[in-house]
Amino acid sequence: MEVILRKDIQGLGHKNDTVSVKPGYGRNFLIPRGMAMIASTSNRKMIEEEIRQASHKAEKARKDAVKIAEKIGDLTIEIKTKAGEKGRIFGAITPIQIAEALAAKGHKVDRKRIFIEQKIRELGEYSALLDLHREVQHSVKLKIVAE
Repeated sequence: MEVILRKDIQGLGHKNDTVSVKPGYGRNFLIPRGMAMIASTSNRKMIEEEIRQASHKAEKARKDAVKIAEKIGDLTIEIKTKAGEKGRIFGAITPIQIAEALAAKGHKVDRKRIFIEQKIRELGEYSALLDLHREVQHSVKLKIVAE
């Protein structure tokens, strides 16, 4: 079943993409929640018109995302947390903590746009992916240290 996504869905696609999904997933989950619509001819034409009208807004958003990525550059974010004697931290580092650390440095990034490549449960250096725009991703280095 082909559907047109109305929202960005991680692992499936971005807004206005036409993707193929299993019929049950489309009919019972995506469409009732307003996350997708059936990819009929009329819906495709409607989406093409929306894309055409919003193209200059999308270009501005892409340029803003590129500016943010350039501004962040090779920044290493240091996050202080409580840790045990062997270097294991209490809990885990989450995208919320990374977003707060970025905001402290003057870079506002939504926590929902931050993806951690591996679970952070020990002190050390890691990386996180910032999904700033559908065409702009930026990797940021994390340094986890004990308080």
